[in-house]
Amino acid sequence: MLLAEWTTFLTVQAGASATLTGLVFVAFSINQSKIMEYPGLPGRAAESLLQFLEVFFISTVALIPRQPEWILAIEFLVIGIGFWSAQVFGQVRYLMLRAGHPHWWFVNRAVLSVFGAVPFLIAGIALLMGAPGALYWLVPGFVFSFMGGIVGAWVLLVEILR
Repeated sequence: MLLAEWTTFLTVQAGASATLTGLVFVAFSINQSKIMEYPGLPGRAAESLLQFLEVFFISTVALIPRQPEWILAIEFLVIGIGFWSAQVFGQVRYLMLRAGHPHWWFVNRAVLSVFGAVPFLIAGIALLMGAPGALYWLVPGFVFSFMGGIVGAWVLLVEILR
């Protein structure tokens, strides 16, 4: 694996995810009282943060120089499982609220979190197995994590004001 070829890409992902994490913090602080009024929205804010932070941490650990591949694989797995578990916990709490929201709202959140997290797990497993191209699995993880986080940020910034 030639991780050096991925350095620019990973650096851009880390920077973008850090910036978008800040956006969610701003959205939450601007609309905190409204967000706290609606069941499920504080969890939605947490999910958006988790999706952006997952990209940030995956990118950051991949940029650690001269790290053995097996350690990087374990880091991908730990980050992926940890962040996905936290999102699933929040989604289960959302379902238990029975807030009367359309069912597709939950489906959208769940699908984007699965599609965001699973590629990081596949990348970790593929790295452990020595599969060529294992890092290419990071790309869909980044894309779907950004999609999920941006949808959540949109809800916190725009939809909440309707």
